[in-house]
Amino acid sequence: MKPTFNSRKKDTHERIVAAAAHAIRSHGYAGVSVAEVMKKAGYTHGGFYAHFKSRDALLVEALDCASQDIAAEAARVARLRAGTGASEFRCLVEAYLADQYLGTLENGCPIAALAAEMPRQSQAVRGASMARVHQLIAAVRSTLPESYRAMASVITGSLVGTLQLARALGDTPQGREVLSATRESLLRLYDTSVPAH
Repeated sequence: MKPTFNSRKKDTHERIVAAAAHAIRSHGYAGVSVAEVMKKAGYTHGGFYAHFKSRDALLVEALDCASQDIAAEAARVARLRAGTGASEFRCLVEAYLADQYLGTLENGCPIAALAAEMPRQSQAVRGASMARVHQLIAAVRSTLPESYRAMASVITGSLVGTLQLARALGDTPQGREVLSATRESLLRLYDTSVPAH
């Protein structure tokens, strides 16, 4: 069965958004060029406005796509750890502060990659950025036991800040130590599960 025009257009749109999600984490908001995103997605610059009203509209969708990626990674870790006794909180912390995010900026949480730039964006992009921050705090809160839920913002700040500091040190023993120390500290303070080994 041949793909319909609408399904091809949807596939094209998704490829452009995925390329932009990769670009915002790698180069920041300011480093996202419409021409480069379209080229990376395999299309010409001229086709951009058939899919998006503006560059800001693309950035909003790219941020949403990048946020879904890290949520999917946390869910993947949770599935792998199912039956081990690991809590949702442990899975989230281990997924968010994974060593694999030290050597590459294009993966991992977009908030950690973009936080310093968020206040400087247009109202639409800033609003979408704020929504993603609230979403991350809510995701952290949902994994915590009731007695610790008031600490969700503090824990979220620790996750984001730790990933930023570790990346500043690079994929080095020092960078990995920053991630490891925070993982251990957060789990010691807030995790109530006792995973099987």
